[in-house]
Amino acid sequence: MDTGSHLLFGATLAGLAALQPEVAHSPVLAHAVLTATLLGSHAPDFDSFIRLKSYAAYVRHHRGLTHSLPAVAVWPFALGVPIALLFGVWAQLTTVVLWAMAAVVFHIALDWLNAYGVQCFRPLSRRWHHLDVLALFEPPLFALHGAGLLLWAFGAVRPGPVFLAVYALTFVYIAIRGWQHACIVSKVKRSLGQDGVCHIVPSLWLFHWQFYEAEYCFYNGTVRNGRVEVRDVFAKERNHPAIQATLGTDGVRAFLHFAQRVHVKLTERHDGYVVQWRDMRFWYNHKLPFGVDVKLDRELNVVSDTLGWTKKAWDPPYV
Repeated sequence: MDTGSHLLFGATLAGLAALQPEVAHSPVLAHAVLTATLLGSHAPDFDSFIRLKSYAAYVRHHRGLTHSLPAVAVWPFALGVPIALLFGVWAQLTTVVLWAMAAVVFHIALDWLNAYGVQCFRPLSRRWHHLDVLALFEPPLFALHGAGLLLWAFGAVRPGPVFLAVYALTFVYIAIRGWQHACIVSKVKRSLGQDGVCHIVPSLWLFHWQFYEAEYCFYNGTVRNGRVEVRDVFAKERNHPAIQATLGTDGVRAFLHFAQRVHVKLTERHDGYVVQWRDMRFWYNHKLPFGVDVKLDRELNVVSDTLGWTKKAWDPPYV
C-alpha cells in the first residue's frame, strides 16, 4: 500500500500493543514499541532507495528480498535490538521484537493483497504474488485507523480496546473485499463466456472494479454496481523481428521480470520502429499506463528505451 497508510498502521499497531499490561504501564516501553512498529511498518520499503540507481533496477527489486520470508525474521531483530538498547528496555527485547515483526508482517500482507504484487515467498519462489483485493490506498481503512489515532492522541479513549475494535473491523473489511473479488471474477467469466485467466483490479470505490480476461485476447472494461462493461479488446502479442530486437534492452528485461500479462504493440515509422510493451493488469479508461517504449532504427538497432508509468501519481489505477 502507500507509504502514508503503512505508517498510519504502524502507529495504530502501537496502540494495539497497549493491550499488554507491561506496555500500557511503562511509557518508556510504549515509546520503544511505537518506534519499532513505525519503523517496522515501513522497513520492507527501504528497497525504494535502489531507485537512485535506475528505474529498471527499482522495478526489478522493489517488493523483492525486503519483502521475502527471510526478511520477516531479519527486520524485527535489525530494528528491535538497537531500539531496545536506545530506550533502555533490554529486558523487554522480546516484546519490542515481536511488535516490530507484527508491523513487518502486516506490511507484507497488505502488499500481497494489492494488485501490484510482491515476491513474499522468496527464496522458495521468485513469482510475483498478488491477491487483487485492496487498492494501493483504501479510504475506509485510512479513515478508520486515522479516527482511532486522533481519539488516542487527544486522550479521549484507552488505546488497547479501541484498536482491538479497529483491527477487528479492518479484517472484516478485508474479508468483505475478498468475497466481493471472488463474486466479481465469477460474474465477469459468466458475462464473457470465457474460461481464461480473469484478473480483477480494485479501485478506490467499494463497488467499482476494472478487469481483463486473457485467453486468446485481452478484454478490458469495468464492473460497476454489478454491471460488466467491455471497453477494449486487445489481440495477443505478435512475433516480429523488431519485437525480438528489443528483448536485450535493460528496460524490457526489467519489465518482463515483473509483468505477468504482456501486450506488445508495434508501430512502423519512416525512420524505424516503436515497440510498446505493456502490462495489461494496469489498464484504465482505454489506456495502458505502465510499460516500456523502445525505439529502433530501420536496421533494428535500439535507439532508446523508456520504462515507467505514463500517468500522474494521483490518476488511476491505484496500485
